[in-house]
Formats: sequence, C-alpha cells, structure tokens
Amino acid sequence: MRLSNRPLVGAVVAGLLLLAAHARAADPVPTTITIPDMDCASCAKKIGGKVAEVPGVAKVEYDVQARFIRVTPKTGTTLSPKALWEAAEKGGKDLSKLDGPSGTFTKKPTN
Repeated sequence: MRLSNRPLVGAVVAGLLLLAAHARAADPVPTTITIPDMDCASCAKKIGGKVAEVPGVAKVEYDVQARFIRVTPKTGTTLSPKALWEAAEKGGKDLSKLDGPSGTFTKKPTN
C-alpha cells in the first residue's frame, strides 16, 4: 500500500500562506500629512527633516506637486499623530490633514 504525500504538501502550503499573510499584516502603515502651501523641494525637505526627528519614524517621503509627506513608522511602532502634526508645524507650514492608522485629523490631534 502506497501512502500519498498530498495531505502533507497541502498542510505545508497552507502554513506558508498563513505565515505570508501574517507578515503582510505586520507591515507598518504609513501616515500621510497634507500641506497645501508646501510648494518647493526646500520646504518639503525642511518639514521632512522635522518629521524624521519624531521617535519611531523609519522613513519620510514627500511629493511637492501633490503637497503631501508620507511617514512610515518602524515595524511594531505606533506614531503619535500629535507629535507628527507638531513636527510638521515646526517646519514652518500649516497642515490641512493628517491621515494614518490612528485616524484622520483636520486639526491638531490631542494624542
């Protein structure tokens, strides 16, 4: 009598798919900061530099034409919306919106 390896192969494949799904779920969720009067690369770099100083920030990207900054946290870190908002303000521009895993804000968050 010959035993089939299909149940074992199926279990291994299911386990790998589960691990892949878990790894994706753990990917850091970025926060987008909209700054309507951010109109040059110099402004964007200045604001981005202030935002990068917030503890837990892994990466800061900006798009001057779309007028936003995207902030990616370090894995396992939750960034404070208030700290991000205040850091962007220190860059010298007014924000209109901050959208991230903690919610969407159109005025300075309290946390």
